[in-house]
Order: sequence, then structure tokens, then C-alpha cells
Amino acid sequence: MNTDQGDGRSAAMVVTPLSGRCAEVVERAEHACFGISPFNSYFSTARIRELAAWGLERFERVDFFVPDAPSAYTFEALGYAPEKAAWKARRQGQYTRNKIVTALDSLGQADAGQRVLGWAELESNAAFGQLHASGLRRYAQDADFRAACREATVWVLAGKLPAGQAPDEEQVEHAVRYFLAELPLFIDTPSIVGAGTSVFCYHQPPAVLRRLYGGELSWRPAAGQGFAVVAPPIRDSKR
Repeated sequence: MNTDQGDGRSAAMVVTPLSGRCAEVVERAEHACFGISPFNSYFSTARIRELAAWGLERFERVDFFVPDAPSAYTFEALGYAPEKAAWKARRQGQYTRNKIVTALDSLGQADAGQRVLGWAELESNAAFGQLHASGLRRYAQDADFRAACREATVWVLAGKLPAGQAPDEEQVEHAVRYFLAELPLFIDTPSIVGAGTSVFCYHQPPAVLRRLYGGELSWRPAAGQGFAVVAPPIRDSKR
């Protein structure tokens, strides 16, 4: 792992690319997309500011992906009525957007609101729509790919269910739509944002992403797509 401190203005970050190609994309430093989970307490305004400061210092462009509306799929799988699930996702999504804008404003970014990629922005994006549709088709037709997506979904649900309780088949099939909505950003963010290369940054990826970037699945990331685990040094980091 490599600790990148920039020129000292931003907090140190431990940067771990998932593959050699991902490392090359990180070095290009053209575009970074930070995944910000709406229901994860790890992403305080202070933490988002740290990540943003580091990203803005190193990359030419920076955006923040917030899977707001798709979070409703997870809540529906946990037993919430669709209307209640959508309301919770919408409320928390707006709260997360506000934290990102506050963090960016504090760093002097006048276009803070334009740097958030939520469902409202993505569902009207042609490249995203094509990638999302492709992922849904592949999920329906490719058994190995489907199993990998379900594995990632089990990982997400395991952190939300009571200790020792495993999600059932119906819950997994319902909640997998959340992962499928995120997947385009792991496959081809460059086409979505109009960049030559892009690295997706998150602090703890599920095992399936290591397989994805290792070329073990039938769908492979675009040549300009990278992924890196980015987090403060362990002494400062929270799970």
C-alpha cells in the first residue's frame, strides 16, 4: 500500500489500486469519482472534506457518486414498504448531498452542487443508461455474473441484518438492484462523465470488485476505468 501525502495541504491517504491497470489510471490523475454511501456513518462532513481535499489536489476533475434512490431497494429487501423505503432513501440522499456541498464549499469550490452524481443526474445520462441496461441483461443471461452480483448483495445485506441472520433468496433478489445500479460506475465512468480515464475511490470494496478488476468476470471494466481503495491511515480510519 502507498501513503500519498500530496504537497501537505490535504490529509494523507492510503491508496491501494486493485490492479496494475488501476494503478496506471491513478497515475494519470485525470478524474476521480468518490463513492459516498448515504447510510454509512463513515462519511461525515469532515471525512468527505478530507477525501475531497486530497482528490482536488491530485486529480484534474473530481465527482462524488451518491446511490440515493437505489438505496430504496435495500430497504425494501429489509421489509420496508416501497413508499417508506423511497422516502428514507430520498431523505438520506439529500442529507448526503448537503454534506458533500458543505465540504466542497469549505474548499472554495463554487460548482459544488454540480459535482454530485445521484440518480437524478445518472438516469438522464445516455452512457449510464446503456451501461445499466447492459448490466441488467447480463444479470439475466449469465449465471456466473449473476452469482457474483448476488454475492456482493449478500455482503451489503449482512451488515444490516441482525447478527447471525443471513438474507434469504427473495431478499437478495430484491436488493441486488442496488448493486446493479452502482455497477456502471465500476465499469465505465469515463463514458459517463466524458473523461479519458477515471478511478473510482472507496474505502472498502466487496470481494466481487477484486474479481471484476482482476478480469475474472465476463463483463470487464473499460480500458480507462480504475478502482482504488482510498482511506486515511489506519490510526485515523473507522470501519
